[in-house]
Amino acid sequence: MKKTILSALGIFTFSAFSFSQTQGTQIDPTNVREGESVEYCITHKKKEELLINPAAVASFVQDEIIRQQEAANGVSAPKATVYYIPVVFHVLHNGGLENISDEQILDAMFILNRDFRLQNADAANVNAAFTALPSDIEIEFRLATKAPNGLCFSGITRTQHPLSMDGSSGTAQVNAIVAGNNIYNNQWAGNKYLNIFVCGEIGGAAGYTSTPSNWTGTGMTNGIWVLANYVGSIGTSSTYTSRTLTHEVGHWLNLEHTWGGNNNPGNASSCSTDDGVNDTPNTIGVTSCNQNEATCGPLANVENYMDYSYCSKMFTPGQRTRMRNATTSSVGGRSNLITPANATSTGISETPYLCAADFQADRVTICAGNQINFDDQSYNLVSGWSWTFPGGTPGTSTSQNPTITYNTEGLYEVTLSATDGSTSDSETKTAYIRVLPAPSGLPFHEDFESYSTLTNIIPWEVINPGGNPWALHTGTGYTGNKCAKISNFNQTVGQMDDLISAPIDLSSITALAAVTMSFRYSYKKRATTNSETLKVYITSNCGENWAPRKTLTGSQLGALTLSTAWTPAAQSDWVTVHMTNVTSTYWTDEFRCRFEFESDGGNNIYLDDINIYAGAPSDNIVVAGIDENGFDIEELSVYPNPTDKDLNVRFALKVADRANLYVQDVSGKIVQSAIVNGAEGMNLVMMDTSALAAGMYFLKVQIGGSQKTIQFVVK
Repeated sequence: MKKTILSALGIFTFSAFSFSQTQGTQIDPTNVREGESVEYCITHKKKEELLINPAAVASFVQDEIIRQQEAANGVSAPKATVYYIPVVFHVLHNGGLENISDEQILDAMFILNRDFRLQNADAANVNAAFTALPSDIEIEFRLATKAPNGLCFSGITRTQHPLSMDGSSGTAQVNAIVAGNNIYNNQWAGNKYLNIFVCGEIGGAAGYTSTPSNWTGTGMTNGIWVLANYVGSIGTSSTYTSRTLTHEVGHWLNLEHTWGGNNNPGNASSCSTDDGVNDTPNTIGVTSCNQNEATCGPLANVENYMDYSYCSKMFTPGQRTRMRNATTSSVGGRSNLITPANATSTGISETPYLCAADFQADRVTICAGNQINFDDQSYNLVSGWSWTFPGGTPGTSTSQNPTITYNTEGLYEVTLSATDGSTSDSETKTAYIRVLPAPSGLPFHEDFESYSTLTNIIPWEVINPGGNPWALHTGTGYTGNKCAKISNFNQTVGQMDDLISAPIDLSSITALAAVTMSFRYSYKKRATTNSETLKVYITSNCGENWAPRKTLTGSQLGALTLSTAWTPAAQSDWVTVHMTNVTSTYWTDEFRCRFEFESDGGNNIYLDDINIYAGAPSDNIVVAGIDENGFDIEELSVYPNPTDKDLNVRFALKVADRANLYVQDVSGKIVQSAIVNGAEGMNLVMMDTSALAAGMYFLKVQIGGSQKTIQFVVK
């Protein structure tokens, strides 16, 4: 039954199997199907928020008037004309499973076009009462091949940002995409592209959009939000959730739910409301495939894409008319999408050709001997591939998606040359594959003293999607002169940075000895309101799976504040942490640890003395079974003392080892340092002290797990 209704902003959803919710997400349990944890829809929430704005109400009224006038003046869409709409998928991820594959997106496009063109086989099996109704909408969707600046691309953008998992503001998620995507960092107009935002969490829903509206027409937020596990039928999604986009695009083209303009199916009061379509019987809306639903009198069309039955398979002729009218209407900018000029500017009218070679690996860091799967992502037409893999086996391939084994540690580039038969292009990614060294034995100690940088080195992997990464800091350490640091002072809120170790062999650990993982950090807040987090993860399989084992947040991480950039000046500025929960599952030769810091606009953080060893926690560094109180350093002496220029440092070693020499003033500040490779037996090192002011100093010699200090005077 058709009634004249006012169409407000609609936000719509199916239920989800699993997804991450932000801490502030409030779920209405009366709107959740048994056994699930997501609301069917959140339209009622968004509508109430929006209708507080009188300008929005006035816009909705004007939109409906324009739509009715266009229909009355014969502007309705002509039949037998197929309209083509350019689509862009914007994948907003934070490095997890929500970063869905191109293949999954292409599958979603296939399903969307199949359903809108009535090419779905199940449409032949609808309820006998509706066999004459399944309709070909004659609207097709094509991935755009040109960005707003004319750049050729695949129709997919990718942005890494923590907001993927925080759907409290869809506008904030779009802003993150605008600023950080890999194709074009500006607006993608909503009257030129159907923008689909794929995220890990969207405020407790599985998908939502807005019906056509003047005030959102050109804006990029005039699009569709959808959970990553509701895109297509493969990858993170399934056949059960594969028609989410069919449903949401229906809303985007001005369809209501079959029971009317609310998000609460199953309510008998819905019998008095309607969806504005003649051939969809009034219904309460169902959440299961109940073919006998007739609460409102006539038999309900539960197999309609705009119901919640999950046996949806059809649109009706009335819905076809309503959607095609929306497509040709000036309301919401939909009519501009289908113009020949827009087809040209978005690239959907061109014959596909190769404009860029590109590829992706399923992982870029592995232990030696492991395999990597490479995925060709060249666009938009490819017929031939030529790969080169320095350091890999095989070293070359002509397969589209080859699998390569790497046996030797190192950083390796990968090159793909692609062709469409007439045009060729190459893509080389340098230092793309990181093959880790053979695992270190126990005890393991990292003091960062042997490095000159943490950028593109093998033992430590730095992951930084933007902002300031973990970096080597010289001049500060707990016992030495170096450490790892994030220059976090005034960094962007939500920035996440990882520092990940190479493999460490824990296979020698026994239940009797167990294992301890210790580390030291130094941190202060910038303001009392800062709530920043340091998490420690561990893996038993070289990084395929990670498990959290330590979380320090807010005042637990550090309660003191400093309004200027923080730098520790003494050992008392450091905190030592002992972890005894590295359980037997992780006693393998592919153990790795990962330090992840999440910023809240606070202050700097420093990390030092990562120590993994058998046995109970020790506040002293454990190396080769000897702690800081050992006596590997023999016969330490200095001369002349006092000195006015050169200071001779003499010491003997039981075995050859690296020696760290630190000169400290009376306050404990390191004013000079040196690293030498000590030989077994007697060693002599000459240090120039001419730059030091007159006074008393302390020379500390640290070798392995041992250290000794001796006093001297500069005159």
